[in-house]
Amino acid sequence: MILDTVDVKKKGVHTRYLILLIIFIVTAVNYADRATLSIAGTEVAKELQLSAVSMGYIFSAFGWAYLLMQIPGGWLLDKFGSKKVYTYSLFFWSLFTFLQGFVDMFPLAWAGISMFFMRFMLGFSEAPSFPANARIVAAWFPTKERGTASAIFNSAQYFSLALFSPLLGWLTFAWGWEHVFTVMGVIGFVLTALWIKLIHNPTDHPRMSAEELKFISENGAVVDMDHKKPGSAAASGPKLHYIKQLLSNRMMLGVFFGQYFINTITWFFLTWFPIYLVLEKRHVDSESGSGRLDSGTVWLCGRRAGRCLLGLSDQTRFVPDPGT
Repeated sequence: MILDTVDVKKKGVHTRYLILLIIFIVTAVNYADRATLSIAGTEVAKELQLSAVSMGYIFSAFGWAYLLMQIPGGWLLDKFGSKKVYTYSLFFWSLFTFLQGFVDMFPLAWAGISMFFMRFMLGFSEAPSFPANARIVAAWFPTKERGTASAIFNSAQYFSLALFSPLLGWLTFAWGWEHVFTVMGVIGFVLTALWIKLIHNPTDHPRMSAEELKFISENGAVVDMDHKKPGSAAASGPKLHYIKQLLSNRMMLGVFFGQYFINTITWFFLTWFPIYLVLEKRHVDSESGSGRLDSGTVWLCGRRAGRCLLGLSDQTRFVPDPGT
């Protein structure tokens, strides 16, 4: 019996880790697209004659849209499934990233407004991405592997800082700020095509072996997550009393505030830090990218340590008191 279990594991590692690799790459591009404006920000502000206050509003546009779309994005995922919603999300955030490279074609009076709109729509389009990542991991990974898988795809955001920042800084310096947006947009279009071809539900994937499907389904993977019947709870939309229940849960509130403070630091590095280096420390754009490489590398190392801890948590079961 032990030998049979080992054999199943050996046969069943390939497909779900291919899925995880794709999520990792898409998440890295997701964060690089968020960071494009900060890397090219000094040149954009100079050419479009934007003040620091105007840049602040443009940076905030992404966050406002991202916040507004979080719960609706989750409902869309529950109703239409991860692949379909993520495909549209990836395509449209790539489109709005690409179009940011052409805002200088508008008169100066409209260029800043156009950039604000593009950043707002970028946040609107990217909002379902992380909830979708979590759903895909839940569908593809057994309970004891889920924490490790989540740590891996979450580390992509810091891998993105380490990899793309110097490259995009060089691109700004060598070819102009417009190419930062157009190149990242094209990368996103290519990833959209790969996503359509390679991502499927566990029960529908052409590479999925019967052994792997059996192994993950028997060990906690929700392989039929996107096979909801019409009239299910997902189809009727989010329930207000569920949201109230979550907001009154102390554990949930702890996670919420913890994530808030982490994002405060993360978004400083994603937005104002490169501009600070250029304006206050007199770094050129390529050097600013190198500074982000250092910070991204430190974050990535921290994430690897977190991955080890989450791997440990996969081996431990903790059931919270439902009354808390």
